[in-house]
Amino acid sequence: MNLQQIRYLCAVVDHGLNVSVAADALFTSQPGISKQIRQLEEELGVPIFIRQGKRLTALTEGGEVIVATARRALQELNNLKRVGAEFKAEDVGTLAIATTHTQARYVLPPVLKRFADKYPRVRLLLHQGNPIQVAEQTARAEVDVGIATEALADFPELVTLPCYTWNRCVLVPKGHPLTREKTLTLEALARYPIVTYDFSFTGRSQINAAFGAKGLTPNVVLTALDADVIKTYVELGLGIGIVAQMAYDAARDRQFEKLGANHLFAPSTTRLALRRGVYSRGFVYEFITLFAPQFDRAAIEAALRGDADQYEL
Repeated sequence: MNLQQIRYLCAVVDHGLNVSVAADALFTSQPGISKQIRQLEEELGVPIFIRQGKRLTALTEGGEVIVATARRALQELNNLKRVGAEFKAEDVGTLAIATTHTQARYVLPPVLKRFADKYPRVRLLLHQGNPIQVAEQTARAEVDVGIATEALADFPELVTLPCYTWNRCVLVPKGHPLTREKTLTLEALARYPIVTYDFSFTGRSQINAAFGAKGLTPNVVLTALDADVIKTYVELGLGIGIVAQMAYDAARDRQFEKLGANHLFAPSTTRLALRRGVYSRGFVYEFITLFAPQFDRAAIEAALRGDADQYEL
């Protein structure tokens, strides 16, 4: 048994049991991977895959356990590398963050500026995606930290920290009839076409829930992945926009009237996620504290040990 076999095994599973795709991803040959996996099965004395001819169709019961063990072995190997890097140079390395557009565009810039000033030799990698993609990348340990409002808490392999709560606002063109409403209501919003987030994004579930509780069906005419696109189409007159409050900038968005909507929608909580069992460099802890000052290193480590059920906003 060798490390190459373990890596090949996990890669094949990660690529949907497609050996050819796994080989391309690893810049090696399909026969080479197949041979290594056969040798691993022979050494262990257990078939890992169910096969139909040359095609892999599923993991055997024993294969499920073997793959889970192989993943833990690779994770611990990566932890060893991280420990070595930590003690070799505490302020050199890479901080990879997966997050959504709203966080990357409106929340993270000042945090990352302070981090970069403190750790100029740490390279920053920012991966943008929807909340499911953020959670999956974090769960696979492809990034150090995941930040999103939806999905993270649904992944048992992740430890999540509630960072802050926020709500929404309504953006309308200057002079829009809604600006003359004495009290903004969901019934009033439902009378107009709405431009808002895609179903998987930025607390969209809270918007749906609010209208549903009133027996209303909002006239959502366009959904987008980020607030900047939503604002573009509101400006074009396609509808009114429902966006996260942090996405409104009074200086840049002077073409809109901002209508408060805290009383209409339940607040959402943005969470930060770490992969269980992954060793984090010291500067990762520092970034988390910059993003969510209520969590120092001791609190983060307590959460990773499972002692942080009390952490709620």
